[in-house]
Amino acid sequence: MGIGIALPAGPDGIAAAANVVDTMIDEARQAAAAGLDEVWFAQRLDVDAIAVAGLVGREVPGIRVGTSVVPIYPRHPIVLAGQAQTAQAATGGRFTLGVGLSAAPMVTGVFGAPYDRPIRHLRDYLTALASLFADGTADVHGPTLTADTGKGWSSARVPGAEPSVPVVVAAMGPQALRATGELADGTLPYLAGPKTIADHILPIVSEAAEAAGRPAPRIIAAFPGVVTADPTSTRVRAEQALAFYGTIPSYRAVLDREGVEHAVELAAIGDEDTLAEHVEAYFAAGATDVVVTNTGLGTPQDRLRTWELLGRLARARGVSVRG
Repeated sequence: MGIGIALPAGPDGIAAAANVVDTMIDEARQAAAAGLDEVWFAQRLDVDAIAVAGLVGREVPGIRVGTSVVPIYPRHPIVLAGQAQTAQAATGGRFTLGVGLSAAPMVTGVFGAPYDRPIRHLRDYLTALASLFADGTADVHGPTLTADTGKGWSSARVPGAEPSVPVVVAAMGPQALRATGELADGTLPYLAGPKTIADHILPIVSEAAEAAGRPAPRIIAAFPGVVTADPTSTRVRAEQALAFYGTIPSYRAVLDREGVEHAVELAAIGDEDTLAEHVEAYFAAGATDVVVTNTGLGTPQDRLRTWELLGRLARARGVSVRG
């Protein structure tokens, strides 16, 4: 469906901003001017990704926006549904909610929340979101989650939030992929290479969606990439920025499945041909969308050069939603 980039573009993108919202809007305008279809916002411990996506989508006409991704711990689905629908109303229907389970050390260590039965929690959470987006109600009573709007409270439906908010999940393991295929609109795996997408992610999530009577899922492949005249030093920075992913079990599993030791081996760092070949490899593997991350690891000129190439690739595919 499109080619996009993730913001913030680099490790210092927020820290260097005088006003991060202004910076995000300015960079999204640059991305749109370059011809990109989508801008995705990472949820960290600082800026609220859904709020920024809604503001950007309202200020930058035509470009699609999404979150990549909001951890479902410790946000309650009724609260998250209200936030997501508000962003959908603000953008005129151009918002996609990306969610994920995060990792146990983050959930328990940072938030002090239990990380019990994560797949059951994901299933109940997605069930609640689907109902909340459909008619503003929820009636889920699971072992890790209660979401019940049937006690005379007001509807959770947000007027103007049409069409219903699409939900994609950062799913990579078999159980999470099956839950995603049955209950969500697609998956947004990060650092899952073309082989992993073609042989593992696409078959599992597609089979689950078909069995549940759902449309073919979106497969949104995200990987690091920079067009630069100095690939050596840029790769060093990328290696440092991506090192911790190898310590997280879910990412370690997809790296092993792809046959790489370090996440930097999946990064497209070099000239225009290098990045273009990576983008096409993901589409050939079955991706419906490609999102390039870490585009700010080089110079500001490198970042714009990267976005301009991706914009040309997007226009060549003829999928842009802008007039």
